[in-house]
Amino acid sequence: MCSQVVGLFILGVFLLGRSPSYGQLSATYYDDTCPNVSSIVSGVIQEAFTSDVRIGASLIRLHFHDCFVNGCDGSLLLDNTDTIVSEKDAVPNANSTRGFEVVDSIKTALESSCPGIVSCADILAIAAEASVYMSEGPSWTVLLGRRDGIIANQSGANTALPNPRQNITQLKAVFEAVGLNTTTDLVALSGAHTFGRGACRFFSDRIYNFSGTESPDPSLNSSYLETLSALCPQDGDGTVVANLDPTTPDVFDKNYFSNLQENRGLLQSDQELFSTTGSDTIDIVNLFASNETAFFESFVESMIRMGNISPLTGTEGEIRLDCRKVNNDSSGSADVLVSSI
Repeated sequence: MCSQVVGLFILGVFLLGRSPSYGQLSATYYDDTCPNVSSIVSGVIQEAFTSDVRIGASLIRLHFHDCFVNGCDGSLLLDNTDTIVSEKDAVPNANSTRGFEVVDSIKTALESSCPGIVSCADILAIAAEASVYMSEGPSWTVLLGRRDGIIANQSGANTALPNPRQNITQLKAVFEAVGLNTTTDLVALSGAHTFGRGACRFFSDRIYNFSGTESPDPSLNSSYLETLSALCPQDGDGTVVANLDPTTPDVFDKNYFSNLQENRGLLQSDQELFSTTGSDTIDIVNLFASNETAFFESFVESMIRMGNISPLTGTEGEIRLDCRKVNNDSSGSADVLVSSI
């Protein structure tokens, strides 16, 4: 597999004593200016894990949802102001994305140790890796040097992010639009659903009215359907959450793919990877379900590639002192700005 070749390449780089780079990003970017950046980020996340087992999945999701809109520039973190219409209020993010307070805590700790040095966009990238590793997943060298954007793109967030009800064709189009591979990247990055939770409102139609048929999604495992029906009764509380991985919900492993083979994918967009007849994603699901090493290698490769979507570097953007607002914004927050889409 291509992922195995890349994995060997990265290993070879380290054996030769060199640090990897990707585009304008570098593994050694903060070596002189903030050498403890990774340990500081990890320490805050480790503390957060003690009271919130979901925080790892939430933090990696912030990195995903940031990179797919405007590139990896920290724009998702911006709050509403007189001049900013926040991506947090976009349909895929509203009452769904979480973990912003932990990002704030990380930023506060970094500003105390090395003020004005580490970008919020890089915080998200480091936090994603730390969250996976702390959940028994792979570790990798995070490439750094992103700077923070000074605008948000709520309309882009409404259209550019993967949707839990998308079919395989639509999912591939979303990944292709940001320059990611529509097979291996799509399947590997979807594997992040091996931990975390999903709210009933994102999949209740699969239980009661799939595609307007007033019947369940025929791809749902019958016993799993019963479990989900009990958790999410018709016209019940849509904010109730279910485990994305019903077997090992807080561990980063290959069980997400084994679940797909058994028709136990929670979201339509999950199950589509395996249940779409003739899809080239099926073989990759089967490989990852049988070989966790292959999944981990491909996931690392895909995360590095995703983390390099249109980063701001050099003198572009800024290093925000507060991840929730741009540095020159003195307008204050505006509570009434919400998505109209």
